[in-house]
This record gives sequence, C-alpha cells and structure tokens, in this order.
Amino acid sequence: MIKLIACDLDGTLLPPDKKMPEETFALIEKFAAEGGVFAPASGRQLPNLLKLFAPVADKIAVIAENGGLVWYKGEIIFSDPTPSEDVLRALKIIRLQKGLYPVLSCADCAYYEDGYPRFIEILKRSYSSEKKVDSLDEIAGGVSALKISVWDDLPAAEHGGKILPPLIDGLRTMISGYDWLDVSVAHANKGRALEALMARLGVKRELCAAFGDHMNDYEMLKASGLPFVTANAYPPLKELIGEEIPSNAEFGVIKKLKEFIL
Repeated sequence: MIKLIACDLDGTLLPPDKKMPEETFALIEKFAAEGGVFAPASGRQLPNLLKLFAPVADKIAVIAENGGLVWYKGEIIFSDPTPSEDVLRALKIIRLQKGLYPVLSCADCAYYEDGYPRFIEILKRSYSSEKKVDSLDEIAGGVSALKISVWDDLPAAEHGGKILPPLIDGLRTMISGYDWLDVSVAHANKGRALEALMARLGVKRELCAAFGDHMNDYEMLKASGLPFVTANAYPPLKELIGEEIPSNAEFGVIKKLKEFIL
C-alpha cells in the first residue's frame, strides 16, 4: 500500500481555474485514516499552503518553496536556505534585467520592493503572507531566505528562464510556472525535500508516489517509486518520466488518487 503521496499543485492537482477539486479533502482524510500522508509540494509559501489545505492541515505534510522547507505536525523538519551573500549577489543581477521582479521568500513571509501594479496584483494572489519593504537587501541581511522568487512580465521560458541562468553563477535558476522563476542554492529541490520527509516518516521509496507537470518537479518524481506526469506537462519532463495520467483539466491526479485510496 502507498504510504506517502507528494503532489505538485499548479498545473498538476489544480485545474486551469486553480480551484481545489471538490473531492481532494475527502480523499486526503481517507488516506490519513489508512495510515498514509499526503504532501502538497509546491513553489508556494508555507502560509499559503496551510491556508489552502486548512480543512486537513492536521493530516498532511507540506513541501513548500520548491523544496526549500518541509513542514510536518506543526514544525519545520527540513530547511534548505540560500546564503545571504548569494541572495545579495543574485538580487543585483535580477534588478538589472527589464521586466523581472524579485520576491524574497522566507519561511513565514515574502518580501518585495517594487510597486509595479501588475506585479503587485499577481503577487497578492499568490502569497498569503507578504510585505512591501524599501530594500530587499536589508531583509536578506537579517532573515534566512529560502529562495528568490522572480515574477516575469513575459513568459518565463522565453525570457527570464534564458537570461538569468548564465548570469547567476553557482545558484540554480529554475522555471517554476508560466511567469515565475526560482533562484536558490544549486542543490535545493523538491526531491531532497521529499527524501527528508520519507526519512522522517520511515517510508521506503517504493511506497511513495509523486505527481508533477514541470521541470521543478523532476527531482521529486525521480525520488519517488511511483512518478506520474499529467498529460498537460512540459514535454521534456514527459519524455524523462514517461508515466502519464490525464491532464489537470481532466482531474488526472484525482482519478489516480482514487485508484490508490478507494
């Protein structure tokens, strides 16, 4: 029997309208009653994920910030922060690029400094705990940052995803959505976070399933014994993983969860 399920949200569990499928919480409840742990695994911040999964928050684990931290039973059990000197160096580079807007993602709050209205509108939809500051440099010097999230005014795969990687040497720049990128330490990813969670729970790899749709899910999918990609997934990821389920619009994850749980 599967004991742990790690699941990406945007583009995977959540349909295009981003509304939680109505059967999700009932399936998580049943899985927990059978001794399993469901773990949403997202680039979103921890406060946002706990709010989103509030009805079952006492029954899940959370992989937040694209693997930057893992939360379970009220505590952070794993954290992979980015050193402040690397954050400061990356911020200087990001600010020089037109159409890129950095957000400093910390465990309990996301900080931003730019007032561009479209950026603010999208940021407030994406974060439950956020704060505008005069300078991200000041925050980076005093608070442990998990990553720099970067909103791109253009499709990230065509713009920031091409510009930033060769400029920010020594850090990992990963496309995390249509218009978002993440900059973090090179080894930070959902796979390391999932491995930490499996170790904490004492769950073997073959008893762990994972679902994803983009390259920021790759390490998590490889860390699990049963990896699945949605039909709408990024084509290179589909080629690497192979095991395909129906798209997020067709509630492919929900259909597969029913096979595991019901």
